[in-house]
Amino acid sequence: MKRTLYIKFLIAYLIFGVFAFTIVTIFVPNLTKQTLTSQKAKTLYSEATLIANTYASGLYTNDTTLETVKLQLDALSVYFESEIRIVSTVGRIILDTSLPLDTESNIYIEGFDPAIISGSYYIKDNFFGYFEQDVLTVMAPITSDYIVKGYVVIHTPIKDINATASSVQNICYITLAILYLLSFIILIFFTVYVYKPLRKITKAADHYADGNYHYEISVDSSDEMGYLAASLNYMAGTIASHEDDQKKFVANVSHDFRSPLTSIRGFLEAMIDGTIPPEMHEKYLNIVLNETDRLTKLTNSLLTLNNLNTKGMLLDYNDFDINQVIRQTAASFEGSCRNRNIAIALSLTGEEMLVHADTERIKQVLYNLIDNAIKFSHHDSVVTVGTTVRKNKLFVSVKDTGVGIPKDEVKLIFNRFYKSDSSRGKDKKGTGLGLSIVKEIINAHDENINVVSTEGEGTEFIFSLPLVNDDDI
Repeated sequence: MKRTLYIKFLIAYLIFGVFAFTIVTIFVPNLTKQTLTSQKAKTLYSEATLIANTYASGLYTNDTTLETVKLQLDALSVYFESEIRIVSTVGRIILDTSLPLDTESNIYIEGFDPAIISGSYYIKDNFFGYFEQDVLTVMAPITSDYIVKGYVVIHTPIKDINATASSVQNICYITLAILYLLSFIILIFFTVYVYKPLRKITKAADHYADGNYHYEISVDSSDEMGYLAASLNYMAGTIASHEDDQKKFVANVSHDFRSPLTSIRGFLEAMIDGTIPPEMHEKYLNIVLNETDRLTKLTNSLLTLNNLNTKGMLLDYNDFDINQVIRQTAASFEGSCRNRNIAIALSLTGEEMLVHADTERIKQVLYNLIDNAIKFSHHDSVVTVGTTVRKNKLFVSVKDTGVGIPKDEVKLIFNRFYKSDSSRGKDKKGTGLGLSIVKEIINAHDENINVVSTEGEGTEFIFSLPLVNDDDI
């Protein structure tokens, strides 16, 4: 982003201020003057028409006197802050509120032409040169017997309207300044609550792009920005964890491959250079063969895990009797059990129990679990394999009375290449992948596997399988 977003926002803020000031300076005064002039003219014209139809018309019907009309118009002149005149059709001023009443003098407005106001009800000029400055003038005809006898003329100074317009403009400037100040406060809020967190997030994105997934975004808020930062932190933590797991995985694979390869190379070189005499070759060739078997087992386990992790992996689902599979798998360990005087006790629910799963994969699960149970059991002990049914699910249990697993290691036993400290002396040939394969197979079936273990007393693995409904048989 490189601050371009913030700069654009500042530029937009400044442009807003310039345009707002320009509008207030150029357009508001003209609009205000036009509006005030129109409103003032309309008010004065209404008053002029009222005067023409009442006081002024009475002069021509002898219903009132000139003195009475003068008094009334003087009061109205003060009220409207305007000059009111009654002018004859030829321009003679009959009455003027700005002058004392004088019936002897004949004052004319030179060039007076009532047609000047035709098409509108007001004009803005010096009224035929009568005033030194422009005034706003309205005229209303005085009629009697349908004949125009004269005109009521009202003048008000334009400077008063301009002063009012200036006051309105000043109010607009003050309002604009307040709005601009408020918008500046909004800009501060944007900077603190949007831009700065966004900068932290983009900085974190740069770190993540460089492979530094341990970088943490410090955005402490409960809004969308905080949620985004927390999500990115979680994502980076997950990636970092996977990256660490990958490094451990590579290190463990390298270690487990290096050990047998070193042994094989050492024995073969010793046989070639004569360090090991020919009569001992068979013994050490058998050791080499065992090491190659160990490498083969490790390679096959890795391939199995890779296949299980492949998205869209197809399992060969079918209905089979899990009890029969358990019996067959347990029978395959007869030799191992005899050597260590270990018994396998079967506690199976029903004579036949049909489940819907991949037969070969479940055999592999059972083999690994029973093999582990025998491997970590004491001599003269019993390994129990049992089944129970709960809510259309079959639960298979493999339990031993062996060394058990330390409490802080239980959550780690399904990790690849993980071997607990208690197993290292017993499991010289193990790859540490057996339980990982078991978990992957069960997860591929959308089922669960759990472990319950007490150190020194034994371990029990329990996994679930879907039962075949009677309606489906």
